[in-house]
Amino acid sequence: MADRLECEFFLIRYVPDTVKNEFINIGVLLREAGHAESAKVRFTRDWSRVRCIDPDADTAMLEAMEAEISERLKLGANDFKPVLQTMEDTLSNSLQITEARGCLAESISAEMEQLMRIYVESVHERVLRPRTGRTAIATTMRAEFERASVWDLMRKRISASQYTRPGDPLKIDCGYRPNGVIRMFQAISLAGDLEAAKVLAFSSTGLREGVQRLEGASLELTAIVEPLREMEDESTAVDRYRFGVETMERESIRVLTVNDLERVAQTARRELCL
Repeated sequence: MADRLECEFFLIRYVPDTVKNEFINIGVLLREAGHAESAKVRFTRDWSRVRCIDPDADTAMLEAMEAEISERLKLGANDFKPVLQTMEDTLSNSLQITEARGCLAESISAEMEQLMRIYVESVHERVLRPRTGRTAIATTMRAEFERASVWDLMRKRISASQYTRPGDPLKIDCGYRPNGVIRMFQAISLAGDLEAAKVLAFSSTGLREGVQRLEGASLELTAIVEPLREMEDESTAVDRYRFGVETMERESIRVLTVNDLERVAQTARRELCL
């Protein structure tokens, strides 16, 4: 036990109705005791349990909060209590933090996985309710970037409005800048919401012009889609798939499938000098 790290962790809970006080654990914040700079946060990637108790839950906002918390922890590593208070204030107490609990860990990353399994994720539910569509693609994309140790170095939920015009609701899943090019990645399900492919294609020109104007860099925009073989065995489904791919490629959007993500993540690792 002597070589184990003394750590403390906080559970992050979603509470849709503070009167009933019903909650779902959605994340973990973990740090080595006495070393605030080691703090890490992770939210669930399966929002099905949240939607069971709150069908109108803004899961996009919750996902964005994870990225924001992570950034705040990096900027204020010596004291993350204000970060926790900000979380609770932002969502009007629908996001709550438990008191710190102690644990012994082999490593921060290994303990995070263990705590997520125990307190947040449900193996039984993951088997019975497999993720599909855009959620499945986005989850796989994040997992590959995490496996390559680049996820924490990437920008997440990038607002298109900063490059196009105020009011643009589009948000790009993630991206990074290796040199004179900015690479952005968006999960698109051609088996689900084909409109998302059209929106990305429509927005691509404005995004490129804005990136060049504001950051002096070129933009490589990549859509990650499911493989064609996962589509329904219907001619109309195949036609929709091809339409989506061609619509995006016509606007110089690179289209890859989830099968290409390991290679993409390893490229990011090399470009970010890891």
